[in-house]
Amino acid sequence: MKQRTEKLISAMPAGFEAALISTEVNRFYFLNFDSSDAGTVLILPQETYFIIDSRYIEIANAEVKEAQVVLQKDALAQVREILESHNVKHLYMENKATVAYADEVRAVLPGIEVDVSPILSNTVDEIRAIKGEDEIDAMRRAQVITDACFDHILGYIKPGMREIDVALEMEMFMRSHGAGKLAFPTILVTGAKTSLPHGVPGDNIIRDGDFITMDYGANVDGYCTDMTRTIAVGHVSEEQKKVYDTVLKAQLACCEQAKAGMRGCDVDKIARDIINEAGYQGCFGHGLGHAVGIEIHENPRYSPTCESVVKAGMMMTIEPGIYLEGKFGVRIEDTIIVRDGGCEILGKSDKNLIIL
Repeated sequence: MKQRTEKLISAMPAGFEAALISTEVNRFYFLNFDSSDAGTVLILPQETYFIIDSRYIEIANAEVKEAQVVLQKDALAQVREILESHNVKHLYMENKATVAYADEVRAVLPGIEVDVSPILSNTVDEIRAIKGEDEIDAMRRAQVITDACFDHILGYIKPGMREIDVALEMEMFMRSHGAGKLAFPTILVTGAKTSLPHGVPGDNIIRDGDFITMDYGANVDGYCTDMTRTIAVGHVSEEQKKVYDTVLKAQLACCEQAKAGMRGCDVDKIARDIINEAGYQGCFGHGLGHAVGIEIHENPRYSPTCESVVKAGMMMTIEPGIYLEGKFGVRIEDTIIVRDGGCEILGKSDKNLIIL
């Protein structure tokens, strides 16, 4: 992980002296160590320090290789001692830290300028956006579990089952096949609830003629994958088939055309134009996709308002949908690796309409 701290130091403004990392996701990024809500990372050009309490000290000493591990007593007092020993006069903090925490840091560090501007957070986000091969490898392994879960659940689903029971089966499968945790709470909805992009699985019963939308992913070694498939039970109507075919056409077109150098809004427009031309204006309310990595939703986005250029090495989702309120909805999603000449789709699961 030393390469990551070196990238940060070189990307920060000239004269960089120190950075305080307090958010969970960024601590994990720089240390590859999950300490939940505990710990403070202090990055200086000369050394990186990880101040951590007694709950994690033993495993941190064994696993953290790129920082000096310090047993936490009074974390901010220890930060002050380290900064004073290096004669630091300017400290960057993440602007994602709470106002209360920033005030506490300032109070403990008289004589040191505490910079809570967006500089540090934005720089870290830019570095995190381009995934290294180790990160891509973790996401590939997460996707293998996600694909295997789809194959498994196709043989498990039967009419009469509750949404929640199928969702729990998916969670158990992923956890028992190598996922450290879920990428996010599984969305599994059926019937009219498929018109809810973020519907919550409940007691609804799966019935013939229903669509089932499942949006889920595994997390391996701290990295997420994200996939959505919509399947049918028993039979589909002509309207259901038309909606499904339109979403699939939009999703395939984006996967074919997305590449490095395109603005997020331009990729979104590919799908939105197809959906609108099919007569479903206003039925695709969310953006086409988002970056994904340690967090399930990162930046940049494929959306009508995102003018950021998507670069090679970014991991993005492509997930168009059509939602007919009170009737049904369809979403199809893959995680992709953006390349200079196109993109690589991580998932291998079938996207053609499956009717159980």
